[in-house]
Amino acid sequence: MEKLIAKDLLKIKAVFFRPEEPFTWASGIKSPVYCDNRLTLSDIDVRNHVEEGLAKIIKENYPEAEVLMGTSTAGIAHAAITAHLLNIPMGYVRSSTKGHGRQNQIEGRLEKGQKVVVIEDLISTGGSVIDVVNVLRDAGAEVLGIASIFTYGMNKSIERLEEAKVKNISLTNFDVIAEVAAEEGYIKKEDIVRLIAFRNNPSDKSWIGGVKK
Repeated sequence: MEKLIAKDLLKIKAVFFRPEEPFTWASGIKSPVYCDNRLTLSDIDVRNHVEEGLAKIIKENYPEAEVLMGTSTAGIAHAAITAHLLNIPMGYVRSSTKGHGRQNQIEGRLEKGQKVVVIEDLISTGGSVIDVVNVLRDAGAEVLGIASIFTYGMNKSIERLEEAKVKNISLTNFDVIAEVAAEEGYIKKEDIVRLIAFRNNPSDKSWIGGVKK
C-alpha cells in the first residue's frame, strides 16, 4: 500500500521533488518537495486507491470509529468519501470559529463521547492536525487517532503527536516516496540522502549543496 500510494502521488505530481530548485515555504524554509494532495481528488484511480486505503486503515486500526472528522479544508472531501465507504457519519473542523450564524467550529453532528477518527491529507510539523484533535476533545469526543494520506515524519510532528497522546497512521511517508522516486527516475539515487537530511532538519539548508559523507 505504501509503495502504491507513493507511485500514485508521484505520477499525478501531488508530491513533486525538485532538490536542484527548492521551493520556498511560507515560513521561508527551502524545501526540495512540493505537496498538494488535493490533486488526488481529480484522478479517479488515485482517488479510489486513497479512499479505499483510508477505509482500510480505519477498519484495521480504529474499528470502534463512530464518526470521521476532516481537517479544513483538504481533509473534508477525503473524510466524506471514506465515511461513505464505511457507512458512518462525518463532519469537519474549521481552522477557526465561524464568524456568523451559530459560530460553529465543528460542522456536522457530534455527540459527547462519540469515538472519532480525524482525516488529514498531509502531516508536516503536526501543529494543525493536533489543533483539530484538541477542538474535538474539548467538545467531548473520544479521538481514537488520525488517518492521513502522507506524512513527512519530521521530528517535531513525532514529538507533538506523542505529547498530545494521539496516534497517526499514514498511507505512505516521506522515506517511501523518496525511495520510489529514485526507483522510478524522478530523482537521482544520491538525492535520497539530501532529502532525508532536509526532513531531519528543515531549517538547515546545507542539503541544498549536497550532503558531505
